[in-house]
Amino acid sequence: MEIDRRKFLTIAGITAATTIGKKVIGDTTDVEQIAGLPQKSPLVGHRWAMVIDTRKCREKSGCTKCIDACHSAHNVPQFDNPKDEVKWIWKEHYKEAFPNQEHEHVKEGLLEMPAIVMCNHCDNPPCVRVCPTQSTWKRDDGIVMMDMHRCIGCRYCIAACPYGSRSFNWRDPRPFIKNLNKEYPTRTRGVVEKCNFCAERLAKGLHPACVDACEEKALVFGDLEDPESEVRALLRENYAIRRKPALGTNPEVYYIV
Repeated sequence: MEIDRRKFLTIAGITAATTIGKKVIGDTTDVEQIAGLPQKSPLVGHRWAMVIDTRKCREKSGCTKCIDACHSAHNVPQFDNPKDEVKWIWKEHYKEAFPNQEHEHVKEGLLEMPAIVMCNHCDNPPCVRVCPTQSTWKRDDGIVMMDMHRCIGCRYCIAACPYGSRSFNWRDPRPFIKNLNKEYPTRTRGVVEKCNFCAERLAKGLHPACVDACEEKALVFGDLEDPESEVRALLRENYAIRRKPALGTNPEVYYIV
């Protein structure tokens, strides 16, 4: 059967796009499988959540391993000044992270202790509602995603987020990436970015980078709808709080205090 050049190029383009699409979403025909290495099954959950044990964090208050691992895995630039700072996971004082949870009789020294904060992957995310290009959306498993290629830099999501969990690239971030991770895309000037619960690692059967990096096991990740999951066990056995719960966003990051 004969085929002209135009049809051939069209078919070739569709085939290439399909192949690239499979690679992006984590199809099983990836580099590990081609190389003959064992391929882990993706981690699947119905409602992903994070539990942070602040008691363990306080034992090593100067530790930044979870922050360093996250920022290294996701090519977060380091500008070394607060004006241009881009952050996916960082620390805030207890009284700033939980302004409605403080009182004069709280445990001594707790208000000044730092707490790990990040995107809360809210069950009712206001950032999603205000995005005009749908570059941020919530997956069926609860992860609030961000497509930096579709972001037009309007910053509506930054204004809508009550947790300060989104950063805007005022400058080109690429020259300020210290150790480039070629497996994760870099960003450009004029787009918003944030924590994505390491969706790219979940697709490979791995836990979030911050969880694996924490030697104290202060960060635990799991399926909130699985009654046998570790996050459910921790929440059953310990009193936990969330950031600004009165706003109705229903954060999926819980803090044991």
